[in-house]
Amino acid sequence: MFWVKTEVAFPVYYEGEVLDTGYRLDVLVENKVIIEEKSVETLTKVHHKQILTYLKLTEMKLGILVSFNIDNITEGIFRKVNGL
Repeated sequence: MFWVKTEVAFPVYYEGEVLDTGYRLDVLVENKVIIEEKSVETLTKVHHKQILTYLKLTEMKLGILVSFNIDNITEGIFRKVNGL
């Protein structure tokens, strides 16, 4: 059985200060994989950069960006890695 959490808030540290809820992860699986869900007309570069930023800030290695506004869902799934 997998451990899954949704809407996971994580703090951001900036110049010694803590911003309590800097970001929210859509889905976190086993404290290892971030899944970012989108339902927009078109995915842009900023959507891809967003999940890469989440991976860097959390020091996690694997993320998945999913676009639900597409006819064939397999064309809307993008694997992102940090430092591999």
